[in-house]
Amino acid sequence: MKNHPKTIRRLTILFLLLALVSLGAWSVFVEPNRLVIHAEILNINGWPSSLDGLKIAAIGDIHGGSPFINENKLRDIVALTNAQHPDLIVLLGDYMVRSQFYRSQLAPEQMTAILKDLKAPLGVFAVLGNHDWYFDGERVRKAFETDGITVLENESAELRDGNQLIALVGLADAWTRPQDIEGTIGNVPMGVPVIAITHNPDSFVQLPTRVSLLLAAHTHGGQVNLPIVGRLIVPSNYGQKYAAGHVEENGKHLFVTTGIGTSILPLRFRVPPEIAILTIQSH
Repeated sequence: MKNHPKTIRRLTILFLLLALVSLGAWSVFVEPNRLVIHAEILNINGWPSSLDGLKIAAIGDIHGGSPFINENKLRDIVALTNAQHPDLIVLLGDYMVRSQFYRSQLAPEQMTAILKDLKAPLGVFAVLGNHDWYFDGERVRKAFETDGITVLENESAELRDGNQLIALVGLADAWTRPQDIEGTIGNVPMGVPVIAITHNPDSFVQLPTRVSLLLAAHTHGGQVNLPIVGRLIVPSNYGQKYAAGHVEENGKHLFVTTGIGTSILPLRFRVPPEIAILTIQSH
């Protein structure tokens, strides 16, 4: 029996519709509720061999109150991060969320009451992001500091790993706050390795080469990463260039985590929520 052309066409259309519905359901109900460990080794020129193996956990864009990001998920984030036994934990901004699609929002005090259980020998440090300042940056900072997590805004902290000093520099959010890159990094004594943290990766181009690594978030990896087409919307002046992962450019290193929550649209596709676990090696 010959297949009728109309039947073939209808079956093809039905198949495509089912595929689109399935992908849509995955993007809205499945992938945003995942939580993966993204482990990566970063080989950095000039990194002190005495600090080889330094392990950093980077967590960004929690957006408490966005779909699936509730207090139980925060406890999962804490437990999974601590289980990796990082030497240092950095929180990279956008703990709050603002979107017409989201009906709820976790208060900063609710989040920090849970995040205070993050543990690392060299400490837990945070920077604030644009959504935190849209909400109330001073309140968010106070919540963190009340619960024992240091917030760095154009400030640095001196860390000691054995006999080796490390400077952790926290830079203000590029979209909502005045940054003082030159002054903040200039306060670090020469010869001390520098790791910088900030919310927006666009600051990378302004950093001096003495900064070994910049850790950032903000982009969400575009939230949607289509085959061939790539990441459709990346909130960066540099398009997809600094959208996600490890970037080496002009002797400088950047790592952008794709974050955990969602913003604007409550979906993710091929960009699962992640906790980045970065091991630094001399190169």
